[in-house]
Amino acid sequence: MLTSIPGMDESPNAVLSGRVSGAPARLAGPLLIAFWACSVVHLVALLTGPGVLDPVSKALLMPLLALWVLARRGPKIIVAALLASAAGDIALEIDGMFIPGMAFFAVAHVCYITFFVRERPGFRTSAASDSVGVGGTSGRRPVRWWMSVAAYAVVWAALVAFLWPGLGALQIPVAAYSLLLTTTAITSSWYGLRAAVGGGLFLLSDTLIALEIADLDFPYRGFLVMVTYIVSQYLLASAIVRRRSPLTRT
Repeated sequence: MLTSIPGMDESPNAVLSGRVSGAPARLAGPLLIAFWACSVVHLVALLTGPGVLDPVSKALLMPLLALWVLARRGPKIIVAALLASAAGDIALEIDGMFIPGMAFFAVAHVCYITFFVRERPGFRTSAASDSVGVGGTSGRRPVRWWMSVAAYAVVWAALVAFLWPGLGALQIPVAAYSLLLTTTAITSSWYGLRAAVGGGLFLLSDTLIALEIADLDFPYRGFLVMVTYIVSQYLLASAIVRRRSPLTRT
């Protein structure tokens, strides 16, 4: 069963600490296969031109990933993030629904941010070490935390400044949404490499969407949007639900 990408192992607190049994767990494999199969269908549909497979396959992507998270007994807030993303995907396919679609994705980012801040004891421990000191020195994690905040703050400011002239009436909504998006990238970087890459790719995917809004389109941009989006959502979800026990790693 495909649930990992080589070289992206990390050691956050596990949502699942032991073997998952029962009917829902047995559905996890087929659901993940269905998600990747639907992803391939959608990407092929994007390359071959407009058709019914494009919006239908897009609408199925995040619900399938949400069902996989449920089968793996992942946190409900991540299921909510994926379902909000699904609503955003559907809204963005409808003319005049860009702002509602962006609002749905904003809800998804709030869910991700809430999870990463609330469920990362290692971050709270490192923050305490930064203020109190361990053995007279600060730990390495607080340094990484501040570095991620500083780096992404620069990225956010640069992107907003670059895109601002071409955004027109969407300047404020896009700037506000991109701040939430950047916060997801920052907080996901506290959770480990897999989640950090997922958060970074999510930022890249939505930046590619913003380029079209600012009249900076280029060939295959839509394809790249969906490739980075699909991989980012999978990496974020799988970083959270992966089983850390050697006996159950698949």
